[in-house]
Amino acid sequence: MDKYTNSTWFMRIVAFALAALLFISVNFEMESDKKSLGLSTAPEISTETIENVPVEVYYDRENLVVSGVPETVDVTLKGAKSLLISAKNQRDFKVYVDLSDPEISMGDRTVTFKISELNEKLVATIDPEYAEVNVQERVTKEFSVEAEYNNSLLEEGYTAGQPTVSPKTVKITGAKDVIEQISYVKANLEISKGLNETMNGKATVKALDRDLNKLDVTIEPASVAVSLKVSIPSKTVSIAPKQTGKVKDGIRIKSISVDPKEVILYGSEASLEQISEINLPVNISKIDGDAELELDLTKPESVQKMSLGKAKVKINTEKIDVEDEDVEDVEAVEDVQKVEEEVVEEDEPPAIETKTFTNLKIEPVGIQEDQEAELESDVASITLRGKADDLKEITKNDITLTVDVSNLDEGTHDVELVVKAPAGVNWELDSKTAKVSITQKDEEET
Repeated sequence: MDKYTNSTWFMRIVAFALAALLFISVNFEMESDKKSLGLSTAPEISTETIENVPVEVYYDRENLVVSGVPETVDVTLKGAKSLLISAKNQRDFKVYVDLSDPEISMGDRTVTFKISELNEKLVATIDPEYAEVNVQERVTKEFSVEAEYNNSLLEEGYTAGQPTVSPKTVKITGAKDVIEQISYVKANLEISKGLNETMNGKATVKALDRDLNKLDVTIEPASVAVSLKVSIPSKTVSIAPKQTGKVKDGIRIKSISVDPKEVILYGSEASLEQISEINLPVNISKIDGDAELELDLTKPESVQKMSLGKAKVKINTEKIDVEDEDVEDVEAVEDVQKVEEEVVEEDEPPAIETKTFTNLKIEPVGIQEDQEAELESDVASITLRGKADDLKEITKNDITLTVDVSNLDEGTHDVELVVKAPAGVNWELDSKTAKVSITQKDEEET
């Protein structure tokens, strides 16, 4: 035994074995410590999908319009789980399409999505991988705006004039081929059902193609002020008292008068044309002397409203002997009937009525060759007043409205309307003046 222990090789072998055991022991403890601290030498690889990542597009925004690029994409990342969690929570990377090359040509093209500012230890896959985009020249053009509204939402009997817009023009910017498709520029005024008064509001402007499809363009301003004047036709008719019931014995009706003699009716033109007077029933069965009554006026069903709800009736009577009345019963009846007729036809002038025309065109006259004239509102309403027979024959074509702009300088002016109407009728305008803007023509046009 001493022989082995004193041998050099024996000692070498023992020392090597002890060193090997010590190495294994130390490494085992270090691996245990790393695992307990979460420090694995082989990191855990995982994948994570991040949805709805915004896409940035780099291009010459002053001169080009790019369409077809989706707003978002989905990005799948692969790598160490700790890095994935950080990337998902912070989203500190960008997905973009690069069309910034100044030599880029117009038209359709296929572009791939790229990613930047992503940790280099992560691998990214973008869904979709590419997009079909269209590059067009950026164009800005000025268009006139036309206001519109749903006429069926007006209250029955009411009419509306041509809506006015401010400003009257807008600037529309978009791809050249899209701008060329614009057929209509509309501002739709939203009104509620049963509208019966003038309305002022804001309306969003839309650019539409000839099939009324909305086009993807930028409009400045995006909304305009719209004014819609709402009115209702009117007609003045006489109030005709009509006797009802039987007069008491010993009383004779001499006259019946009404105050006021006329009432203004409001409604559709068609319904007003059918009405010439308003009957007012007067019950004389309880009258035993002169009397003054206040009676309700009955509104015809076809009429929207009346200027009066009541009228005063004055009854003049006289007392007669009952015997004379019995002897001359027939004559008395005839006398009463004659009085009734006189009440209705009592040397009164023919009934005066009114007739209203709306949306009459206003024409500027006397425009100088180097000027242009534009009316803020080129329509107006007029109410005629005269005999029923005279009014019946008058149509819109018998009336002309003009404004004389021959002596106006450049700028905006309030000009008095000139009316040409048939003789024998009076008239009244809803507005006595019109606002006219005078501008100088371009030299090229003149």
